[in-house]
Amino acid sequence: MSAHFPAALKKTGLNASDPRLKDCMDKLQRSVTESFHDVMMDRELFHKCVGGNIVLLIQAFRKKFIIPEFDSFVTKIDQIYDTVQKNHDGHVAVYIPHLAKFSPDLWGVSLCTVDGQRHSVGESKQPFCLQSCVKPLEYAVAIHEAGTEKVHRYVGMEPSGLKFNKLYLDEEDKPHNPMVNAGAIVISSLIKVSRKTVMDFIKKMAGQEYVGFSNATFQSEKETGDRNFAIGYYLKEKKCFPRGAEMIDALDFYFQLCSIEVTCESGSVMAATLAHGGICPITGERVLSAEAVRNTLSLMHSCGMYDFSGQMAFHVGLPAKSGVSGAVLLVVPNVMGVMCWSPPLDKVGNSVRGIHFCQELVSSFNFHNYDNLRHFVKKQDPRRQDGDDRNKSVVNLMFAAYSGDVSALRRFALSSMDMELKDYDSRTALHVAAAEGELQSIGGS
Repeated sequence: MSAHFPAALKKTGLNASDPRLKDCMDKLQRSVTESFHDVMMDRELFHKCVGGNIVLLIQAFRKKFIIPEFDSFVTKIDQIYDTVQKNHDGHVAVYIPHLAKFSPDLWGVSLCTVDGQRHSVGESKQPFCLQSCVKPLEYAVAIHEAGTEKVHRYVGMEPSGLKFNKLYLDEEDKPHNPMVNAGAIVISSLIKVSRKTVMDFIKKMAGQEYVGFSNATFQSEKETGDRNFAIGYYLKEKKCFPRGAEMIDALDFYFQLCSIEVTCESGSVMAATLAHGGICPITGERVLSAEAVRNTLSLMHSCGMYDFSGQMAFHVGLPAKSGVSGAVLLVVPNVMGVMCWSPPLDKVGNSVRGIHFCQELVSSFNFHNYDNLRHFVKKQDPRRQDGDDRNKSVVNLMFAAYSGDVSALRRFALSSMDMELKDYDSRTALHVAAAEGELQSIGGS
């Protein structure tokens, strides 16, 4: 039983290494160690081992998580990954020397749902720098610390329609939003804590999984960051910084934050914390206020993908943020977070494979913010168990036929429902209508 348990867990999406299951897995391991050989564990001993996690395990095995058929869902994710891997467009960023060393063939994807279901494929354990993906996290920390009103005294909330590193301000002489370089540099001046504290904050978002720092990238940024220094001096000239803030300190802090490292796996937990309203799915700890999360996702949706943000909102319809390291952090609110990483970039600085993956994901599943969950029949809804939709359709169709509700039947036909669905004893709506004497009224319509 102890050998089969982790494999059964994995099918539900839970990892044996999930911190919520630590006590349970430790007890199971201890009981196996104390046995002389691999014997079947009896019911009483098994209950003793898993008792502290019984609610979570019941949810998992009764398919009560947000994605009940997780096994079939990740099969489709793997197919999308394979399709996208064949895309060899784009070029690795060379203007930051340390980033130029990464192979263009690297490609990884990890996802984490709001219930802590996990899946990874490809180079998911390879560390890479967050770069601009840190901007929404930095902004969320600032909102969490200082509140919306104070932060937006210094930074706007409108898409700029310009390149992310333009020397340009809005009509109030503020950076357009926190997702462009000028806005992120000003946000850096508002945060009153050290890099280590921000890293600890990000580590809490990542459920204490890998968060590191690349000193080589930090030095590279400082040595080649002329444009960011120019933006800094421009902001100083326009008096964009709060009183007492030093521009050079803000820039240095900004470079440090961009050099924070994650993996696809830890990054997906961060994204899932945003999807889960600021609560980390694998620890249960509230890391961000609901206000900080709502503001962050709103700005990621409208401004997160450089001057591709409008197209991303149109085609993908989900909050996302990209970085020149090749990272794309994607949030499906109330469902899951995804981190994609592949170094080759398109002409506006977004990961080619990352964007392609997001588009394929939304083509297959109805995650787009404006997909109609009831009538978009060509897409799958992984939030429902297999058969849920069909069972509901059969009941509604049969009841309409039973009661002679012609207008309901007409609505079902117009919404592309299969009018030849059969119930448990293979009767169609036509059979039911005939048996109930409603055939004439239905036929006459």
